[in-house]
Amino acid sequence: MAWRSTAYRAARPLLFRLGRESVHHAALAGVRLAGGLPALGRLASGAPRASAADPIELAGLRFRNRIGLAAGFDKDGVAIEGWAALGFGFVELGTVTPRPQAGNPRPRLHRLPEDEALINRMGFNNAGAAALASRVARARRDLPPGFVVGVNVGRNRDGGDEDFGAAAGAVARVADYLAINVSSPNTAGLRDLQAADALARLIGAVREAAPGRPVLVKLAPDLDADARSTLVRGVVAAGGAGVIVSNTSTERAGLRSERASEAGGLSGAPLRDRARRAVADARAAAGDGIVVIGSGGIASAGDARALLDAGADLVQLWTGMIFAGPGLIGEAVAAC
Repeated sequence: MAWRSTAYRAARPLLFRLGRESVHHAALAGVRLAGGLPALGRLASGAPRASAADPIELAGLRFRNRIGLAAGFDKDGVAIEGWAALGFGFVELGTVTPRPQAGNPRPRLHRLPEDEALINRMGFNNAGAAALASRVARARRDLPPGFVVGVNVGRNRDGGDEDFGAAAGAVARVADYLAINVSSPNTAGLRDLQAADALARLIGAVREAAPGRPVLVKLAPDLDADARSTLVRGVVAAGGAGVIVSNTSTERAGLRSERASEAGGLSGAPLRDRARRAVADARAAAGDGIVVIGSGGIASAGDARALLDAGADLVQLWTGMIFAGPGLIGEAVAAC
């Protein structure tokens, strides 16, 4: 698989000359192409066929492997079949809101090559929950067995807490699981919902809107260990199926890039150690009672394996693919 990484790293400087969101849209177009040509997807990612990986059953769902795409890359579900062709075991779409919204003004996405990181302040730009539900329904016909589709739900900028249930209800018939986003730093007041009573209300509302669907909560990496453990126990008490640790960070310690001071959420390699600690904290707080998905700082197969060793059941990739290329998918699947 080394040639895939070498080829991507050779092409990366040319890709990085393009506009940041332009590259993102081009990447989604490429993944969509892979959806129509599965052999191309396997070649690009180096991912083994689903039968070569070890499936796992969690929260009543059967995942063909433990590696998934984190929310934020494909908010509107435009390349679902392609993600399956690349070898992922699951995909988390969104964050989606009840009504479409344009997000924050540009520029709102910044690359930090020196740190192998991104800073984004996208602001939940998406086409709305109804549009996403239609796309998932169409894609379902062509998805392989064991490929799980989750949907991450949030609130509109001018909306309220009722938006979580509204978004969940709109996608309930097509989503395998729902994830509640209360941890993005780019929507004013959202992180204030990281409190036990607020989470209990949101989990209840989403469960009511999407009966029978597992409900997870995505937490921030900037919580201290005690606060994180308290929230994880609260998720369990409220009937949540699991937690995703973690989202992007507002901390900037140790960064080298000249863009380190940009506002928004930091993702990528600088979160590696915090992600491992967050996973270990979550597992210690919850025991075996819920699903723990580890996300953050995965730049190699070893990083993915380390999150599983720390207590995660599943692992999500995003920023690492920007710097390592799609070959990271196959390497992570093989290691996990």
